Amino acid sequence: MTSTTIPDIPAGARGTSRRDVAGWTLYDFASSAFNTLMVTFIFNRFFVDVIAGGTDRATVMWTMALNISAVAVAVMMPVLGAIADYSGRKKYFLVGFALQSMFFTLLLFFIEPGQAWPAITLFVLANIGFEAGNVFYNAFLPEVSTRDNIGRVSGMGFFLGYIGGLICLVLGLGMVRSWLPSEGYINVRATILLVVGWYFLFSLPMFLWVQERAERRPAPPHGYLREGFRRLSVTVHHIRELKEAAKLIIARMIYNDGLTTVIGVASIYAGAVLGMALEQVLMMGIALNVAAGIGAFLFGYVDDRIGGKRTLVITLVVLTIAGSIGVATTSVAGFWVAATLIGIMMGPNQSASRSLLAKLVPEHKHAEAFGLFAFSGKLSSMLGPLVYGAVVGSTGNHRLAMSSIIVFFVVGLFILTFVREREGIELARAAAPEVA
Repeated sequence: MTSTTIPDIPAGARGTSRRDVAGWTLYDFASSAFNTLMVTFIFNRFFVDVIAGGTDRATVMWTMALNISAVAVAVMMPVLGAIADYSGRKKYFLVGFALQSMFFTLLLFFIEPGQAWPAITLFVLANIGFEAGNVFYNAFLPEVSTRDNIGRVSGMGFFLGYIGGLICLVLGLGMVRSWLPSEGYINVRATILLVVGWYFLFSLPMFLWVQERAERRPAPPHGYLREGFRRLSVTVHHIRELKEAAKLIIARMIYNDGLTTVIGVASIYAGAVLGMALEQVLMMGIALNVAAGIGAFLFGYVDDRIGGKRTLVITLVVLTIAGSIGVATTSVAGFWVAATLIGIMMGPNQSASRSLLAKLVPEHKHAEAFGLFAFSGKLSSMLGPLVYGAVVGSTGNHRLAMSSIIVFFVVGLFILTFVREREGIELARAAAPEVA
């Protein structure tokens, strides 16, 4: 796939080209295979129902794996982001973590039913690579866009990500239903190989085409690790001056926790509460990815026109309504309505969050800022799965557990209302010489 096959890709920032934008957005297309098939729709159900025996304890183990991954990324990313900004080597970190995710995902193919703890260990290592790679991928956004088109470029990335997820779901559904034998669960396990191949193949344009513009520096005399902590401390100190960015990070800590929890447990919830078979969940996942792709693409233009904050407010209001429908409904049709609304708003919410942060932070602090973004998001994202797992573990009631997650959308929306986008952009421009 080349840039000429992608319609209406906006040109990037000065010194970049449409090929840079295409390479950057194709990484979303690539990594979507892991998020869609491993985290959201197939492997999570396969782990809970088959590898770990289909008990409530299996759900608790899965949410624990998401928590462990979140803690690891939260601890590592701010310092590694500072090191990447100093050394001008964001791309090295991106490639390294992406390959880590692919390698440990491949090893999951050889896991047998009953090997729950080895499976959890490998998944955690794979998920850490996936999440950490995304931090450095996001940090490239300002380098392939301008302030005028950053919403569209970010939205295009999510659009291609959901299209990639859609294609993977279609292929995965074919594997599970009819293309491959079910003996030894080869039909389900083969989707793991699909993830690895897809992830690697479509990451290559990002790896090969997109060049980092930051100047590379020699190693600091006191070492990279110490320099990373020093730069991080400076960024944390100055974030008080960039108060609008700080407000966004706090708000996003909350609402993103709700969104990632819903994504991570939706397949499990559908099976436990509504009795939906894996094939039904995959069909719904296909529709959800279509909705998410359309939402991400269209709301990229909305973001550039009305601003990131207003875009986020719209998405959070609709997510709250959709979550309420999903908890209240007792029918598969009602759940489809909720899932479709969530899908339409999911991409714009994530896209507008990263584009707004990029506008609220000085140019030379993007990797550090997205490291803090990941730190705050992953630190808080422990709470959602923890709450869901705790409620299920203590009551066995998935509906009650899901209802508790809606609160995250409401609280995040409340905090977001205090963000002043225009003032924050001016603060970032004025602060650039001091915090760079």
